[in-house]
Amino acid sequence: MDPFEIGRHDDDDGGIDLTPMLDVVFIMLIFFIVTASFVREAGIDVLRPPAETADKQDKANIFVALSPAGEIWVDRKRVAPAQLRPALERLKAENPQGSIVIQADRESRSEQLMQVMDAARQAGIVDVAIAAETP
Repeated sequence: MDPFEIGRHDDDDGGIDLTPMLDVVFIMLIFFIVTASFVREAGIDVLRPPAETADKQDKANIFVALSPAGEIWVDRKRVAPAQLRPALERLKAENPQGSIVIQADRESRSEQLMQVMDAARQAGIVDVAIAAETP
C-alpha cells in the first residue's frame, strides 16, 4: 500500500453535484404554479360588437358568453338561466377580487344580457363589463 493513497477514496468521481440546483428549480416551479392566476374561458367564440371607447380589462377572470341562439356559457359549460347565479357565486368564491366580462354576440338578445348582469350583481360581483372590439 502506498502511503500517499491512505486519504483517497475510490467513490469520488470529481463531478458536480446537481442536487441543490434541482431543489431550487423545483421550489421555483411550485412557487410559480401556486401564485399563477389562471384565466377561465367562456366556452364559445362570439362576434363582439364594435365600440370606439372599448378599454382592455386586466383583472377580468370570470367570462360569460351569450350565443345568438340564446345559450349562456360559463367556464366552458352551457348553463341554464336558473343555474347562472349559483355558477357565478361559485366562481366569485374562488376569486373574491374577480370581475366579470360578458361576451355577448352581436346577434344575442339584450334580455339575456340583462339576465346575466342581474345574476352577477345578485352573486355579489360589482365589477361587470361587456366585451367589445375596437374598430
